[in-house]
Amino acid sequence: MKIHDLDCPGFECVRHGTDEDTGLNAFIAIHDTTLGPALGGLRIWPYADEEAGLRDVLRLAEGMTYKSAIAKTGLGGGKAVIVGDPAKVRRPETLQAMGRLIDSLEGRYITAEDVNCRIEDLREVRKTTRFVTGLSREEGGSGNPGPFTAHGCYLGIKATLEHRLGDPSCKGRHIAVQGAGTVATYLIDALLEDGARVTACDIAEDRVERLRARHPQVTFVPPDAIYDVECDVFAPCALGAVINDDTLPRLRCAIVAGSANNQLATVAHGAMLREKGILYAPDYIINAGGIINVGCELLPGGYDEEAARRHIEEIPLALKSTFELAAEKGIPSAEAALEIARGILEAARATQR
Repeated sequence: MKIHDLDCPGFECVRHGTDEDTGLNAFIAIHDTTLGPALGGLRIWPYADEEAGLRDVLRLAEGMTYKSAIAKTGLGGGKAVIVGDPAKVRRPETLQAMGRLIDSLEGRYITAEDVNCRIEDLREVRKTTRFVTGLSREEGGSGNPGPFTAHGCYLGIKATLEHRLGDPSCKGRHIAVQGAGTVATYLIDALLEDGARVTACDIAEDRVERLRARHPQVTFVPPDAIYDVECDVFAPCALGAVINDDTLPRLRCAIVAGSANNQLATVAHGAMLREKGILYAPDYIINAGGIINVGCELLPGGYDEEAARRHIEEIPLALKSTFELAAEKGIPSAEAALEIARGILEAARATQR
């Protein structure tokens, strides 16, 4: 395997690994370990080229730093991506090579599930490194983080509804969910149980059909039409950068609150949402349930589901503080969240000097 480190300003380490024998082409980015080792998922995606993969891993790793800081996990921010077609990459030999790349960082980065990376994939990664979270309960892990991410997102939507519309109940509210994957499905379960009306979409027809069979009452629209749905909440629960110059003018909602990472294409889009009167629940606060859950595997006494659930129930409080700071300073909620996260990091650095 060929390993070399890239010089990326603002990052502690960005490592690129390629392996001709297994076809591995991967990046690991460690943004900040002030609060602890960097924990973040492993994403497998058919990026157009290496540069696109590098850009994505940098954005995602930085977001993980702020997510872990505000969620008070005692962990830093990092991320890993494998550049390639998941159907070809998700092979034992390639995933084991990824484990060796992770192991080369000697615990500075700890991996977990992410897009196109499942528990069975982590099991292969685990064969060549111990720095893996999110394995099954039987294997000493915390299992699928999806239900925990979804639960935190559901609680966050209720908190955002209360702040923006004066009532936390989802009953009678129309929520447009972008995505029908694991997290989106668990979120829709909770929303429907709370009396919401749900419209959904996904680019994968098989996921749409699974969700349709599970919840016949859900209305489905083509993927691009989700932005035009008149609703109370638009919930991005798939890939990032979906709030951009093309989509933002089309939004017909009071709130943007979902589980996807890096929902804003740029920081400026947070300000544009505010100008349009749309309240944005910063993604790395509302979607922290999964990282909180897997982070609990690293507790001295081992994984404790009850401790994880108690911690996830603090997400609404973090959102409330963010919305209050944004209102007090007259700034977008995304900017307020960043200010809070950076303040936590700076305070920690001050005590370490």
